[in-house]
Amino acid sequence: MENLNIGVLGAGGWGTSLALVLSSNGYEVTLWSHDENLVSIINQTRKNPDYLPGVEIDNSISVTSNTALLADCEWLVNTIPTQFIKSTILNYNLPMKNKFIINGSKGVEVETLCRISEIFQKSGDIDSSHFAVLTGPSHAEEVSRKTPTTIVGASENIIFAHEIQQVFSNEYFRVYASDDVTGCELGGSLKNVIAIAAGIIDGLGLGDNTKAALITRGLAEISRLGVAMGAKAITFSGLSGLGDLFVTCNSRHSRNRKVGELLGSGLTLEDITSQMKMVAEGVYTTKAAIELGKKHNVEMPISEQVYRILFENVKPMEAIHDLMTRQSKREWWW
Repeated sequence: MENLNIGVLGAGGWGTSLALVLSSNGYEVTLWSHDENLVSIINQTRKNPDYLPGVEIDNSISVTSNTALLADCEWLVNTIPTQFIKSTILNYNLPMKNKFIINGSKGVEVETLCRISEIFQKSGDIDSSHFAVLTGPSHAEEVSRKTPTTIVGASENIIFAHEIQQVFSNEYFRVYASDDVTGCELGGSLKNVIAIAAGIIDGLGLGDNTKAALITRGLAEISRLGVAMGAKAITFSGLSGLGDLFVTCNSRHSRNRKVGELLGSGLTLEDITSQMKMVAEGVYTTKAAIELGKKHNVEMPISEQVYRILFENVKPMEAIHDLMTRQSKREWWW
C-alpha cells in the first residue's frame, strides 16, 4: 500500500487525529474542511485550537477547503458529522467516483433512518465493496497524543478491511478486521444514547451499581436491535460494541456523557445546546433509535426513557423509576 494518497473529510478533532496517524505512517494526507477560516488557522499555526487544542499538526499534512485537491486521493476517510454527510457531498461536489470510503463518523441519519454506509451508497454512489467503517473506543484527544488505542476496520470486502489494518496500524494505533459493517455501525451509533443515560446517572450522583446495570442492559438493548437489523451478535461483545460503549459511558472526553450529566444536574436540552459548540450526536441518534425499534419491533426501554428526558422534559428520576418498575423479565429473552 505504498504511495497511497488519502483524503480526510472534516477537520474536527477526529479528522485531525486520523490525519496525524496516517501522516506518521508515511502516507500523503490531505485534510479537507468546508470551513475556510478553520483551514486558514491550521495552515498559519499548524494547530487546531477549537477541536484539538495543544496538538501540533505535521507540516506534511496538506490542509485545504479546495475539493479539487481530493481528486487524486484513492481513499477518502470521512469524519463529517452524520446529519451533514449527505448535504456536504452534494453542496460541495465531493469527488466520490471510484473512491474507497472509510467512515469514521458515528450515528444514524434521523430523516431517513439510514446508516452511514447507506448514505454513501445512495448519495455518493459508492459500492459496498468500496466502503468500510472505522470504529471503536478511540477518543481523538488520546489518539492525537499517541495513547495506545485499538479499533475495528469493517468492510463487506474483507480484503479492504485488511488493507485498512495495514495502512492505519502502528505502535500506538492497532486495527482489527471485521466483515460486519452493520454491527460495527450500530454499535458505534447506539452507544451514544446509552452514554447520555450514563451521564444522567453521573449528574444525579448515583452509584457504581447503577452505572454497571445501565452499561450491561444498554448493551443488551443495542444487541437486540442490531441482530434484528442483520448484525452478528458477537460483534457487540467486541471493540465496536462493548469497548466503545464502556469508554463513552465513562470518559471525561465524551460529549454525549456530558450532555447526560448536565441533564442529570437539572438543565434542559435547550439550556445545554445553547452552551455547546456542536450538539452531541447521541441527541439525534436517540430519535433514530426509537424509530428503528418500532420499525423492527424491538423493545428499547432505555432509549425510550432517554428520549422522554431529552424531548418531553420528563424528570430523570421519574424515568429511572419507570425503568426499575417495568414488568419483570428473564435476563436474556431475545
